[in-house]
Formats: sequence, structure tokens, C-alpha cells
Amino acid sequence: MIFKEVAHTFDQMEATSGRLAMTQLLANLLRQASPTEASIICTISLGQLNPPYIGTQFAIAEKNMLKIVADLLGESEESASAEAKKVGDVGLVVQVGTWETQKELTVHQVYTALHEIEQVSGTGSQEERAKLLGSLLKALDPISAKFVVRIVLGKLRLGFSDMTIIDALSWMEAGNKSLRPVIEDAYNMCADIGLIARTLKEQGIEALEHMHIKVGVPILPAAAERLPAAKAIIEKIGDCVAQPKLDGFRLQIHIDKTGFQPKIHFFSRNLQDMSFMFPDITQAVAKLDVELFIGEGEAIVYDPHTGTFLPFQETVKRKRKHGIEQAASELPLRVFLFDILYLNGHSLLAKTQAERRQKLLALFKNFPDDRVQVIEEKKIHTAKELEDYFNQNIASGLEGLVVKKEDSIYQPGKRNFNWIKLKRQEEGHLEDTIDCVVLGYYAGEGKRAGFGIGAFLVGVYHKTEDRFETVAKIGTGLTDIEWIELKVRCDKYSVKEKPKNVVCVKDLTPDVWVSPEIVCLVRADEITMSPVHAAGKTSEHLGYALRFPRFMGYREDKTATEATTVAEVAHLYKDQFVR
Repeated sequence: MIFKEVAHTFDQMEATSGRLAMTQLLANLLRQASPTEASIICTISLGQLNPPYIGTQFAIAEKNMLKIVADLLGESEESASAEAKKVGDVGLVVQVGTWETQKELTVHQVYTALHEIEQVSGTGSQEERAKLLGSLLKALDPISAKFVVRIVLGKLRLGFSDMTIIDALSWMEAGNKSLRPVIEDAYNMCADIGLIARTLKEQGIEALEHMHIKVGVPILPAAAERLPAAKAIIEKIGDCVAQPKLDGFRLQIHIDKTGFQPKIHFFSRNLQDMSFMFPDITQAVAKLDVELFIGEGEAIVYDPHTGTFLPFQETVKRKRKHGIEQAASELPLRVFLFDILYLNGHSLLAKTQAERRQKLLALFKNFPDDRVQVIEEKKIHTAKELEDYFNQNIASGLEGLVVKKEDSIYQPGKRNFNWIKLKRQEEGHLEDTIDCVVLGYYAGEGKRAGFGIGAFLVGVYHKTEDRFETVAKIGTGLTDIEWIELKVRCDKYSVKEKPKNVVCVKDLTPDVWVSPEIVCLVRADEITMSPVHAAGKTSEHLGYALRFPRFMGYREDKTATEATTVAEVAHLYKDQFVR
């Protein structure tokens, strides 16, 4: 398949507003592709060259890209820059250009060329990358070049996530969405959408029904539901176990000692490989007597003098690219494992919570390094016991509890009542914070006019429709410095028009639209029904909105599609009345 076919399909999808039409265009393209081509198409359609757990870094800034584009078009850098500012996209500057192409490159050739550019390093690497990218663009037609430029800049943004690709794979195979549950389950177990596409094309749906865990490829983490009080939890699930809820990094730990050198990976909640950040924990988990292992835990900074945990603001300082050894010394981590998913060639996902717990405890019996421990757990029979244990943990400075059904299995990527969060109530009537996605901002008035931002629009994720629906306009909770920082973050992802995967009424249109990328923590007094906001709104049902929303910080560990969902907001709305 030539790359031009892919680019022109992307171009059609970009001009299409309906999600079903976009899905079918992608499905038709994948149907014509070979297994390897399908893998590449699925990966690059998300603007990536590699799956998230590997990451994609071209190290080509927009300023350098403008120079490459100017050379391609035979224009001055100033002219290309002015045009890019006018249209808001370097890709569009390329699209209207003309040059003579020698031959049509295949999907594989373009992918290989991009990989070569990404891997250039060392002295003179900037010039070498520019030279290679210039040659690649010149070999492509303008529309293909537009999408390559956007991929390299990390600004493809076709307006869908991996959920739409899963639907497209079902349409490719069955002509409808009927295979979505099987494909989604396989993806949840092996979070590499390119691998899922290739496996489906090569071996059929049966192979995905029997998808195996691969150590080194992250499993999409299970998530907890929310209930407002201990009594509601016991009424819902009965006898259970409770574990302290730590305010740190959730990590999925992969260990492979089958080769000459042990391979140890730490994956974040949003599937990024953070292994290089934690040399101290790598040393500790290397002592585990295992060949193959996948477990989950929470990493949190502690004070070795007092033995107390430090706030999340301190833990987050360990997330860095430089000065790692010094940070490990100044901000020592402890990891508290709360689950085991895979051990020495055997999946434990179908084992019960109690059985997995016993496996984990057996592994850590007489373990010599207290930097990695199994988290405490308490059996609970009554609401009073749960309330008392909750208060004990709050008094210790922790967030609350995660309550679990002992007979529950581990369901990757699922949020259900097998696990339930019980968190302390802060000011306001809503018992938990909401993870919202920034969708745009409004120019400031008065003092904030100088900041260029005075309020911002946020939404929540509708998983079934693979879109973001507005839930609040926020104008409080930020200091002057934080307003300026928010604008800088937003401008990095600003777009000229409303993203197609955003639902917003005309009256709420922001002055600047922002591609759904930034996840922030929001607290509100309550959730109300709104005729204006789009979250959960239907022809028979008003939308949900946050009353008196306040900005509380960023969720760097979450991608936009991991934000609070419309379904969760609906649950929280009902929980208010339970309280």
C-alpha cells in the first residue's frame, strides 16, 4: 500500500464530523492493508510512531520544522513562519505547496524513514534529522507531507482515540461493532493497538479471544468505582477487604529474568515507561525471586528519619529526566504492591483477589529490601469496622481506602465495583474530585487581561462515543502564576477550530480552543443538572455540570481518555442524594 492512500484517507476523516463515517473510512483503509501495514496505520493514526509505552521523540521543534518547510517550498523562513501563524498549522503550509516527486513511497518506506529520523543522535544530529526529513517530505505529495509534518511535531490530532480504532477493526472484520468487546478485552490485556491490529489481520478474532499477557507490554490497569460512605459500600458488596489509599504514583512493574540481563520496567497509569526514573526501586525489585513477574503498586516518597509519607507534590518531583541519582537520594521512594497479575509464565487475572494476595505475600516472605513491600490489608465485615479503619488512615495523613471484593478477578481496563474508593471529604458536598480535560480558555478581564486568560472550559470523557463533553467553566482556584502557566500549557495545544471530538454549545464557545490533552483536578460543591453543559445530555435528559468548580492542580499521570467519564459523573450525581 502506498502512503498516499493513507494520507488521503486521513484527509477525508479530517473533513468528516460524524464518528461512524470516520470509523468506516478507517475500517475500509485497514481492510485493504497487510497485517504489518494495518499495525503501522493504527499506530500513526494516533500521532505516534511507537506504542505509548515505548514513546515517540523526534526532537524537532516547530522553529526547525519551519526552516525545513521553507527549504522544501523554496521560500524564506520568515514567509513560512508568517503563513503558519496565519493558518495556525505548519502542516497546512506544506499542503498548499508544489514540488516534483520522483516516486510514490509505500507505508512501510515512510514508517522506516520516520524511524531512522527518530533514532538519529549525537553530534550534528539536528542537521542530520533536518536533512533526512527534508528528503522524505520531498518524496511525498503535499497531502502526505502535511500528515508527516504533523506526526513529527506531535500535532496529528485526527479527533479520535484508540476506542475508535477498536470500532474500526470490528467494522473491518465483521461489518459492524459486534466484535468490539473481544477486541477491547485483548487491547486491555496487551496495550499495543498496532499489535492488536496485526494479530487480528494475521490470525483472526480467535487469536484475540485467547490473547496472552506479554511481559514488557503493559496491561491497562483496573480502576475503582466510587461510593460516598462506608455504609453504602457494605450494602453494595458485603464482606470485603480494605487497603490504605496512598497518594503517589501508580506503577505497573514488569520483570523478565529469562535473558542474559534482567529487564525491569515501571509503567505509569497512562502506560509511559518510567523505568529510568527509579534506579533505587529497580535495585530493590531485582532481588525478587522470580523469572517473569507483573505486579501493581503505589510509589510514594517517605521521610527516612520519621518514617512518614510526604505529600504528592514531593513524590511528583521524582518524575524527571535529569538529576535522577540526586533525586533518588533526596527523595527516597517506597513501593507498596497491592496486586500481582502474572508470575513465571502464568496469568493470574482469573484468580480471585484473595488468591492473588496469597501469591504476593508468599513472594515477599523474608524479602530483604523494605523499599518494596506488600500493602497492608484488613478484613471488613461491618460498616462500623470500615468507618473506623477509614478514620485511622485519614488520621495517618493518607487519602482514604480502596475496598475490594475478595472473590473478584482482575479485569484489565475495567472500572467496576470489584474495587471501590472511599476518600476523605474536603470542603464542599461532592465527596471526590473530578479529573477534567481542558477544552479551551477565555480572554481575561481587568487584572487577568494582562494574562490573556481569565477562565477556562473543561469536559469529561464519553467513552462509548469517544468524545469530550463540557461540564464546567472555571474561573477560580489559581494564583496569578498558575493562570500564566495554564495559558502556556493551553497554547501548546491550541487549535483554530473546535476539535471534532468535543461537544459544546455555541454560548460556551471559548476564545481559544484547546485540543483535549491537558488533564486537571477539579473540586466542586456538587453536581447539578444543566441545560447548557453537554456531559450526559440527550434529547430527554439535561446535561451534568459542576457547581462552584475550583482548579486543584494537574493530573500529569493521566491521558485525556483516562479522565473522569460521563458515566462516573452520573454515579457521583446520584451519590449526592445517598449522602
